[in-house]
Amino acid sequence: MTHKPALLFFLFFLIFFVFALFLMRLFQLTIVRGDYYRRLSEQNRIRELIIEPERGKILDRMGFVLVENLSPDTRENSLRIKSSRKYYDAVINAPIVGYRQLANEADLKNDLCPTRLKLGDKIGKKGVEKVYDCLIRGKSGKKLIEIDAHGKYIRPLTIIQPQNGATIQLALDEELQKKAGELITGKKAAVVALKAKTGEVLVLASSLSYNPQAFEDGDVETITRYLTDKNKPLFNRATEASYPPGSLFKLVLAAGALEEKKIDETTVFEDTGTLNAGPLSFGNWYFLQYGKTDGTVDIVKAIKRSNDIFFYKTGFLLTPEKIKLWAETLGLGKNIDFGLETTSGFVPSPFWKEETLHDRWYLGDTYNLSIGQGYVLTTPLQMAILTSVFANNGTMCQPKLLKNEKPDCQKISISQKTLDLVTEGMKQACASGGTGWTFFDFKPTVACKTGTAESHSVSSLPHAWFTVFAPFDDPQIILTVFLEEAGQGSDVAGPIARDILKTYFERMQ
Repeated sequence: MTHKPALLFFLFFLIFFVFALFLMRLFQLTIVRGDYYRRLSEQNRIRELIIEPERGKILDRMGFVLVENLSPDTRENSLRIKSSRKYYDAVINAPIVGYRQLANEADLKNDLCPTRLKLGDKIGKKGVEKVYDCLIRGKSGKKLIEIDAHGKYIRPLTIIQPQNGATIQLALDEELQKKAGELITGKKAAVVALKAKTGEVLVLASSLSYNPQAFEDGDVETITRYLTDKNKPLFNRATEASYPPGSLFKLVLAAGALEEKKIDETTVFEDTGTLNAGPLSFGNWYFLQYGKTDGTVDIVKAIKRSNDIFFYKTGFLLTPEKIKLWAETLGLGKNIDFGLETTSGFVPSPFWKEETLHDRWYLGDTYNLSIGQGYVLTTPLQMAILTSVFANNGTMCQPKLLKNEKPDCQKISISQKTLDLVTEGMKQACASGGTGWTFFDFKPTVACKTGTAESHSVSSLPHAWFTVFAPFDDPQIILTVFLEEAGQGSDVAGPIARDILKTYFERMQ
């Protein structure tokens, strides 16, 4: 009996002690750290979703949609409302439109756009998607939603709308681009067309090409195939690849020799079929193929007939140093800064050969250079720009990707007499008796130059070139066609140029 009061006291004390502990814990949770746990609770029941902006559309010069965004993709438990990209005529337009891909660590670090990239954003990696990424990117928005303890959606709380990217309109002519793309599909080739008086890029096609949708959709298998393909489908042959220009380079020789007073309209050389330089023999294509000669040749006839003998002798008079000077004056051997990836090509010199190859420059090197062979390399885009100088009466316009973009043109110091002689030769090249036989009956009258360049490939087939401007009296379009290891320029590249120009002029009837 004496132990009961003590036991009751102990039990009472224990209960009081436990209750006091609960009160202290409750005080700590609700008063001392109440704000913290309220904030934590709010964070657990509120989820922030990133709303990707609609990336700006890419249109052609007529307003046709080349690239646009599809409806946002909302997935359960996703932290991002995604907006995917749709590419039309994807493979044909890829060389100019490009693609976008998930931004990597370097992209995030080096981003200089006003609206900075965030983890999970995509960025333009090539082509127009890269060049105008800041403009068409837009700015992400946010959506706050309430969720339950199981992460299930309850209700929206607030939305900060994204700012969509700007729509851009290219100078590209989609109809001509498709025509060019279809004509070179399956070939290693490139086509460039420029608006004569402004430099606007009407066509920029390259084959073999790729599908930018694979990068957009994250098709790893296809992307890996592109990256390992020996044909390099991601390589833009119109701007990034350089080749010997063959007889297209004779336009440089003609302009340079006339301007340097090494020849004039009265200068004539006899076509002897072949010409010797030490132990080496250099022949004219007409003699090598048909055993015939062109007789007495002046500058206009030399361009018309693409006579190698005339240009061998002209190159000797002009000298390799002056050839290099005039090639660079006409835009060769230099990078073209217009947004897309380019290569500068190469114009050799005796100094370069001695310093790099540790060998002297021979007369045969001058002969080779004079007809666009040997070490000289150019891109299809460069040859289109060079052609535009003669179409524009001595004015060179830099290429422009956007429609109605302010032209960037400069007058080249070439006399009117030189321009008239060169363009007359080009006009006759596409008339009866010239080398551009595919245009003999073409209307309107055009001016052209054919080119065939040795490729030193296993196939032994040469590279085929054709460059043309039209109409002759009032040039509107410059067109250059190139096919790698395909055959004679007049036979292979010429018909493609004709079909593209036929499409261009039929729309005006």
